[in-house]
Formats: sequence, C-alpha cells, structure tokens
Amino acid sequence: MATQRRDYYEVLGVSRDATPDQIKKSYRRLAHKYHPDRNSGDADAETKFKEAAEAYEVLSSPDKRRKYDQFGHAGLSGAGMHDFSSMGFDDILSMFFGGGVRSGRRGADLQTEVEITLAEVATGAERTIEFTRQDFCDECGGNGAAPGSRRQSCPTCGGYGQVEQATGFGMLFGRMVTTCPNCGGRGEMFTDPCKRCGGTGRAPKKRVVNVQLPAGIHEGQAIRVRGEGEPGSDGTQRGDLHCYVHVTPHPFLERHGNDLVCNLPVSFTQAALGAKIEVPTLTGKAEVSIPPGTQYGQVFRLTGMGLPDLRSQRKGDELVQVTVEIPQKLDKQQEQLLREFAETEDKSVMPQSKGFFDKLMDYLSGGGD
Repeated sequence: MATQRRDYYEVLGVSRDATPDQIKKSYRRLAHKYHPDRNSGDADAETKFKEAAEAYEVLSSPDKRRKYDQFGHAGLSGAGMHDFSSMGFDDILSMFFGGGVRSGRRGADLQTEVEITLAEVATGAERTIEFTRQDFCDECGGNGAAPGSRRQSCPTCGGYGQVEQATGFGMLFGRMVTTCPNCGGRGEMFTDPCKRCGGTGRAPKKRVVNVQLPAGIHEGQAIRVRGEGEPGSDGTQRGDLHCYVHVTPHPFLERHGNDLVCNLPVSFTQAALGAKIEVPTLTGKAEVSIPPGTQYGQVFRLTGMGLPDLRSQRKGDELVQVTVEIPQKLDKQQEQLLREFAETEDKSVMPQSKGFFDKLMDYLSGGGD
C-alpha cells in the first residue's frame, strides 16, 4: 500500500501564496531543527527532514511549483529530486548564503594595478590596460574538441556535470555536490581533444581595455570592470577585472583625506619679520603671506586647492605648515648681530622663553618641589 504524501505547503508550514523568501526561511528553520547531524539516531527527525527537503526542492523551483499547484504530486512524476539528507548541515546553510550545490559556474575574477599621479587624482584619468586571460580557444571555439571529434559522456560524472564529494568526519560527515573536475561541468567530452588547448576549451589570450579612474579616488581602491574576467565553466558568466589604484608620491604634497599638506621651511628671520613665499600646488604655484611672528608648526590654508571628494566632488584645501629652520653655521658678522639682538630681549619680545627660564630659576633656588 502506497504511503500518503503530505501537502508540501503543509510540510513547510506556509500558505499557498507564500513568497520564495518565506519558503526559504521556513525550510531553513526546519533544516536546522531536524537535520540528522543534530538528531543522531532519531528516525522521526530524519523523516521530517527528508520531507521538508523534498517540499523545498519543489516549492523553490518556479517550474516545479507551477506543476505541483496545477496537478499535485502527480504533476511531478519523473522529476529529478535531490537527496538533501546526504548533505552536512553546514552544506545546507551554504546554499542560502552564497554557496550551494550549483555554485562555481561564474568565471574567475582578475586583478591588475594602475599607477596615477596626485595631479590625476584631482582631475580623474583614463588608462589603457593590456592583460592576458584564459579565454575561449580560437581553434575549437571553446568546446575543447578537434575537428571531426565525436561527443561522449564524461566517464567521471556520467554526463551529469557534477560529482559528490565526502566532507567532514564523525557527526559532521556529509556529502557535497560540486562541479565535475574532469569535464568542467559540461557533462561530456570528446574522443579527440583540441591540440591547441588540450581539450580544455581555454587558451591564453591578450586583452586591451580602457579604464576610467574618477577624480578623488584613493590609494588601494579598485575599479571593477564587469565581464572582463575569465569565462565560467559552462561558457557563461564571465568574472570581472579589478584595477587597483596606486598613487605615486608627490615630491612636495602629502594627502590627508581630501586635503593636501605642504611642509614649508622658512628661516627664523622670515618667521620673525614676515615674508611672501611661493609654495607648490597641484596646478603650479601659489603665494603665501607669512606674517611677522609666525611660529613653528603654524598652518596657513589655501581654500579649495586640495582634492575633490570621490562622491560629492567638493574640493578640500591645501594646508601649508611652517617649519622654522635654525642655521647650523654663522659667520662672524651674523653671530655678532645675533648677540646684539639677544641683549635687547626681554619679556615683551619672547614672553614664553623668559617665562620658562624665570620658572626654572625659581625651581633651582628652592621655589619648587
């Protein structure tokens, strides 16, 4: 006597108008609860898991679900069904988070590096990139067969394009279905393989593409060129080309976010008396007024002369930071002039220095602890 099969919607606990996400969520909950890896020796849990897996196999497929809604279980006669109970629990989860038994068809991504200057970061740039990728063989058109070769089923996978592999150990033991390594998922091979590519259907091929680099791009960021990677195992879904940016150092300017920093060395006389000094910028040079009494580390801002923001394109500033250079050697005249200047110093000239030495004298004379 045949066993009465339960309604698949009842098995998963969802309504007949449930969305694919609701069906997936319900099955994931049941798989977590009843999977044999978590219920060792519990025959009832194993039965419920298989029942839920069978229901999900049908209701997650638009075509099978349509047939089931129209004809019931009879509409699925002869339809291939996966035995989900042979998969480990981690394998079940991987089906819902980017992995799964039918992943791996997409081709490999490629990466390269492009070099630009800081000035090009400010304006944006274009680069022509030449690279080599594994592509369809010109001799066989990508099918791996020599002219006149006959097709035959792959002896490794039996023509299915997929094979089962054991995973894990002990309580975590299971099986995972992966792309056949012998035929690359095609399910067939040829009696006489292509001599140029050795039957792989792939051969190295040069490729030239133009890449647009937007203004404001940062060191290490990548531009993705879709579809310029290698073709997938079934000849579709090419991978992408990732172009990583390297910005060559500027001799005078250093990037800080969208601002540029320029260290400007000045003499102590320029700092004390003031001066007008030309500084480098990305577009040439600009004049900066150093007022009398400028201190070491003081910053002057050139508004809008920095780099554009990658998103808003609003420009940063150029920050000119002063460093005061002290001469290491003086001639006799310079030394005499400085000594005469030193004799004129009092608190109104260098209050910070006099304040420090006054405190030091008090400390040494016992005025401090």
